[in-house]
Order: sequence, then C-alpha cells, then structure tokens
Amino acid sequence: MTPIQPTAARPPPLASTGSTAYIGLGANLGDAPAALRSAVQAIAALPATRVLRWSALYRSAPVDAAGPDYHNAVVAVQTALTPHGLLAALQAIEAAAGRERPYRNAPRTLDLDILLFGGQVLDTPALTVPHPRLRERAFVLLPLAEIAPEHVHPAWLAAVQDQHIERLPAAWCEAV
Repeated sequence: MTPIQPTAARPPPLASTGSTAYIGLGANLGDAPAALRSAVQAIAALPATRVLRWSALYRSAPVDAAGPDYHNAVVAVQTALTPHGLLAALQAIEAAAGRERPYRNAPRTLDLDILLFGGQVLDTPALTVPHPRLRERAFVLLPLAEIAPEHVHPAWLAAVQDQHIERLPAAWCEAV
C-alpha cells in the first residue's frame, strides 16, 4: 500500500492521467475516528488512486437527524477511476464498514460522499457532482476549505456560520 502523506506534503501526481476528487467522510456510530482512518486506508488502496491530503477531523451534531455527534473530514485524491467507478468503490468501502441504509439520514458507521470530481458537473440518478448539499453544510465546507480553499466561496462559509462544528486538535490520520 502506498503510504498516505499528511496535508502539508503533496506527492507527485499519478503517472496516468487522472482527476482530483474530494471525498467527504463521516461517521457517528462506533469508533468514528477509527472508521474514518480505515476508510482513508481503503481509499488509498483503490486502483489508480492516490490520497493527496486530508483535513483535520471535525465534530458536529447531525443535520436533519437524531443520534450521536458525527466525526467528519475531507480527503483529496487523484484517481484515474471514473466518477461512477469511484462511487461504486466508495459504496463497497461503506458496506464493508457495516453501513446500513434503513432510512434517510440514519446514523452511520461510515458515510463517503463525492463532493467534487475534477471540474465535472454530473446529474445522474446515482450521482450528482458537485454534491447537491455541499454549500449547505459546515461539516463539509470547513474541512474542504482547509485543504482546497479555492473550491469554497466565502459566501458559502458565511451561510453556515451558525452551524455548530468543532475542529478537533488531535492528529487522526498520520498513522495510516
């Protein structure tokens, strides 16, 4: 497995052409930080995919749902997978982590969302990119702004400033 580099380090691009994608990670059941670390390891092991950097870990209350607080982060990857290929791979990682979908916004062992994929705009039954609620959620915007500020408009951050979110100080991903 290719070692994952911390946010400050940026490894060289993949030899093959690929796109930079940003993936939102979240979990609020079990050991959420461990689930997110495992997810980053699994993402790093995907074919033709390299994790470039990741945000700090954040904690926030569920949005439009009940349950324990979520832990969230965003990772940037370079991948030669197609958007739908990446989605299928992420859904397989979720399933391996015990993700169930009993109802909308149910608590989760792991949630992986494609936020952005290169400069592509997609609207299919299976996948919408950019993520349709990207601009509405502090738990996505703050970590994304940390690693890719060029993709976050200041007005979006202003619109979510009343949502409670806490940046956790401890490193969470250097060991993967």
